[in-house]
Amino acid sequence: MSASANIERLIVMSERISAALEADIAALEQGNARAMRAIEPDMQQLSAIYVREASALTREAAEAAPAALRARFAQATRRFHDALKRHGRVLTRIRNASEGMIRAIAEEVERQQAPVRTYRPAQPRANRPAAMLYNSVI
Repeated sequence: MSASANIERLIVMSERISAALEADIAALEQGNARAMRAIEPDMQQLSAIYVREASALTREAAEAAPAALRARFAQATRRFHDALKRHGRVLTRIRNASEGMIRAIAEEVERQQAPVRTYRPAQPRANRPAAMLYNSVI
């Protein structure tokens, strides 16, 4: 396969992955994590193919491609990297919020299970009133 055809395939793949990432960002911002596309098996497979083909692209092959194709490739790559960065920031924000909520819930449960402290001094054990036991025999 020629270098130009390889670059064309990389452009198409990066555009598809970028679109999936942008759809994920929109879904996460709307609070609908179930609508994420990047975790689907076909997107993961496409990402693996992209990595393999991008690593096979040599500098010489990229420089031998026409200038217009290189410009399109640079633009698609820039869009892909921007989508990846934004996706990472959104996921980090959601993870931090989730961890904060879990931490707050755990602290509240711990607070509720802690013994109640009163302002009066503790009574010695012997002076505390004990339950009285009554039986029916007088």
